[in-house]
Amino acid sequence: MMKKIVTLLILSIVFNLSLRAQDDLLDLLNEEQEEEVNFATATFKGQRLVNGHTVVTRKTGELEFLISHRFGRLNSGVDDLFGLDVSNIRFSFEYGLSDRITAGLSRNSLGKVYEGFVKYNLLRQSTGKVNTPVTLTGFSNIAIRTADNFDFAEDDFNSKVSYTHQILVARKVNENLSLQISPTYVHRNKVLDNQKNDILALGFGGRMKLSSRVALNAEYFYRLTEEGPGADFRDSVGIGIEIETGGHVFHINFTNSRSLAERAFITETRGELFNGDIHFGFNISRVF
Repeated sequence: MMKKIVTLLILSIVFNLSLRAQDDLLDLLNEEQEEEVNFATATFKGQRLVNGHTVVTRKTGELEFLISHRFGRLNSGVDDLFGLDVSNIRFSFEYGLSDRITAGLSRNSLGKVYEGFVKYNLLRQSTGKVNTPVTLTGFSNIAIRTADNFDFAEDDFNSKVSYTHQILVARKVNENLSLQISPTYVHRNKVLDNQKNDILALGFGGRMKLSSRVALNAEYFYRLTEEGPGADFRDSVGIGIEIETGGHVFHINFTNSRSLAERAFITETRGELFNGDIHFGFNISRVF
């Protein structure tokens, strides 16, 4: 009987010690998890929202091939098949030099514009050991229009060059909603008399998931700089449906901007949205 009592006491002590050790281990694991940095993922699915860039950069060694189309105005009538007879196309190659730095080259058919850009991810939204409320990415672009006399009766190489600089700030509010604000500066080397070389704008954008593979995207660029009389430009507005299909991301877009180059759609959009000056188009991207 004594041996049984002693055995039960030993088993009870061992059991209590085991429970205490498990509790201590769980506490340690919880503390370690709290010390980890948890980065927000999939704030946006691609590097474009509608026309403008997002905070997304490619990972090291990734190459994204992006094809974008913008057709003519929907209100152009049946003679132009509601704009489908007119097309502006851009091809873009965008490569991840590192997880934070992406460089790209593109060519737009409208104005025969060549562009080069660099994006640098400065901050990533995170929780845990490091609590960062937003993702912040810097963007710089140079655009060179190679079409002769596209904007002016006479022009030289210097007049064909423009620059765009942006600070892209985004937050993934929850699993279904991401928002972005984009302070923007555009410099055009040569403009008409009633225009200004330097334009400030503020971009707003958002993405809302509708299902696991479908989302609604929207963006708006508000021009802060007022130009002279007769400069009949509008703020750029765009809305699109984003569909993820395996390795492709497909955007169906509607916007009052025909051009796909930053310097043009931000500062020189002429379409009046509520008059039906809407351009249908799409973006399709593939990451290698």
